[in-house]
Amino acid sequence: MSALTSTSAPAPTPAPAPAPARSERPTRPRPSFGRMAAWALMALVVLITLLPFYWIVRTALSSNTALTADPASPLPVDFSWGGFERVLGLQSTQEALAQGGSGGSINFWRYLLNSTVVATMVTVCQVMFSAMAAYAFARLRWRGRDRVFGLFLAGLMVPAIFTLLPNFVLIKELGLVDTLTGIALPTMFMTPFAVFFLRQFFMNLPKELEEAALLDGAGKVRIFFRLLLPTAAAPMMTLGVLTYITAWNDYFWPLMVSYSDSSRVLTVALGIFRSQTPQSGTDWAGLMAATLVAALPMLVLFGVFARRIVNSIGFTGLK
Repeated sequence: MSALTSTSAPAPTPAPAPAPARSERPTRPRPSFGRMAAWALMALVVLITLLPFYWIVRTALSSNTALTADPASPLPVDFSWGGFERVLGLQSTQEALAQGGSGGSINFWRYLLNSTVVATMVTVCQVMFSAMAAYAFARLRWRGRDRVFGLFLAGLMVPAIFTLLPNFVLIKELGLVDTLTGIALPTMFMTPFAVFFLRQFFMNLPKELEEAALLDGAGKVRIFFRLLLPTAAAPMMTLGVLTYITAWNDYFWPLMVSYSDSSRVLTVALGIFRSQTPQSGTDWAGLMAATLVAALPMLVLFGVFARRIVNSIGFTGLK
């Protein structure tokens, strides 16, 4: 009997592992002359913009006496916190005169409170009333709505200097001269820009939201306060920040209306440091310190809400 020999098939040779693919890095575009020129121009614009702010800080941190000896130094001359101490009321008149100050006094905390009250009144009232007007122009249907809005929007083309005298006469007739209410009243209710800004947002909202609320039995007032206002929280906050900064930095109108410390705001009070005395000249260190302290809250406020402001303006379609 012949033995059957089983021949096993040869094992297949394993295929070679594929070589790992090289990670292709995106090639960076070569810097062109136009791109380099654009970046250089942008850096120059930023430098020119920040140079006055740096000069304010440099002057505020200098000694007022040493500034006259070396006015062109790029660094603080005889570093001193005296300017900030005079602004905050931490120096006596004798100490201020010894450091080259004018000797003038400034009730900083009183003026700061006045500015805060005026800016808060203007912001809260203007945002709320502008939102109501924007809702009426965007959602409510009534005869002549577009013509009235066009006439209202034409107020943007009227320079503010033209309204100072009529507003002053009105405030005087109301007996509100030299009061915080008199300072805030002309811009307390609404402005054309605020109404236009919020109207653009309300027009972009889907109408299905209001239709669903109307089917549930809600009225126009309830829809506005319970539905649309919470939806418009972001643009209203953006408008509030812009309005607060504008009201805080206003100078000419408060200068016309306020005559005493009870109503003088911080921007007007800074002029006290320009007063001349027989002992010394202008207290430049104190003036720059007061300017920096007055502008610092607005810089912080804008820095915190800068991204929200840009996003809201882009969403409302403003160019």
